Amino acid sequence: MEEQIKEWKATRIIGIIGLGDMGLLYANKFSEAGWNVVCCDREEFYEELKDKYKDAKFSIVLNGHYVSRVSDYVIYSVEAANLDKIVSLYGPSTKVKAIVGGQTSCKSPEIAAFEKYLPPDVDIITVHSLHGPKVNTEGQPLVIINHRCSDDKNLQFIESIVSCLKSKHVYLTFEEHDRITADTQAVTHAAFLSMGAAWAKVKVYPWTHGTNKWYGGLENVKVNISLRIYSNKWHVYAGLAITNPHAHHQILQYATSATELFSLFLAGKREEVTKRLLEAKKFVFGNHTGLLLLDDLILEQYSLSKGISNSEGSNDNESKDKTKTVPNSHLSLLAIVDSWYRLGINPYDHMICSTPLFRIFLGVSEYLFLEPNLLEQTIDAAMNDQSFRTDDLEFVIAAREWSSIVTFQSFDLYEERFEQVQEFFKPMFPEANKLGNEMMKTLLSHSK
Repeated sequence: MEEQIKEWKATRIIGIIGLGDMGLLYANKFSEAGWNVVCCDREEFYEELKDKYKDAKFSIVLNGHYVSRVSDYVIYSVEAANLDKIVSLYGPSTKVKAIVGGQTSCKSPEIAAFEKYLPPDVDIITVHSLHGPKVNTEGQPLVIINHRCSDDKNLQFIESIVSCLKSKHVYLTFEEHDRITADTQAVTHAAFLSMGAAWAKVKVYPWTHGTNKWYGGLENVKVNISLRIYSNKWHVYAGLAITNPHAHHQILQYATSATELFSLFLAGKREEVTKRLLEAKKFVFGNHTGLLLLDDLILEQYSLSKGISNSEGSNDNESKDKTKTVPNSHLSLLAIVDSWYRLGINPYDHMICSTPLFRIFLGVSEYLFLEPNLLEQTIDAAMNDQSFRTDDLEFVIAAREWSSIVTFQSFDLYEERFEQVQEFFKPMFPEANKLGNEMMKTLLSHSK
């Protein structure tokens, strides 16, 4: 097999259409592994990209026609909203007997576009790296979908290309992929998008708030992950939410769970809240054994608010003791677990296809429900404390707004809303991303 791979590297070309963050990650990884890689992006960026990557190991060409006509494997790394249009433009130029794949997070429309526009002699073997461009690819899940293959060696060829990523290969159909990605990402993305939107609406950076309301391990994760999402490009999340029909119902359920739980808080129906959450706990975590994915000592390490108390002249230990007593309804996390219960989703079923963010989402939810006495304390805060009423109201409004945007299937509205929130948090991204990257590395190594 080693001789075969040497021959492929010497004679075959890998093409990448779209040099966004993930396209660039693949271009660098493949070319550094010794593959001949040719790339393109939009034609108006050609001269700029050619100059920018003049010292790179991959080549830049004018457009997708030049990529498609020479490449033995073409990867479309473009926004989901534009995929059909771009495949219709460049698909007919695909080299005879080549192989084509894509990187979108929803495969049903991707496969439909390939079947519609590609020549019948072209094989379709598509992929999806279940992580973002800033995450180390080693050990992360990589879905391979062998949809149309005329020769077993073609699958071996694709496997040899992506082997340099050192990811864990998961083999699915495109239908299985879309169901699983919806189950592992739709609700949790909605939760953290809604958190950021709510904070932006009340114009609060949660880690600098004068009362230190958002202090503690769970809050550190909620703040860091929300900012991590908003520091990325909007289409990364819009593609999954809007193009995947499985995600629509799940995002609607999340908004419904948040609304119903908040209504019960306002009505003071403690018994009903407790019964509902214990049912959800039993369904999602009833078979849980062993250690939690995360622990408080790790969660406490990564706070954006470190140094704030000292800058105000207060003792850090006194500040921590004080802020630990601040209650929190944790509505965003309660609604995640309630949604899984209402949807009949067992999040542990799909761990082999879980993204780094999903493992952290699951970890903080698990911590809230299984750490001794924490769920009871959270219910107490939800029923009796008014500190988070306004914040929870804004959160419910944000969750319903995201659900409406997905229901309308509007990429324009999604982009507009996302970038409004992104603009509010932009001054904090350098600091947040640095800390967030450290947090992700620690949490993921702990949760393996």
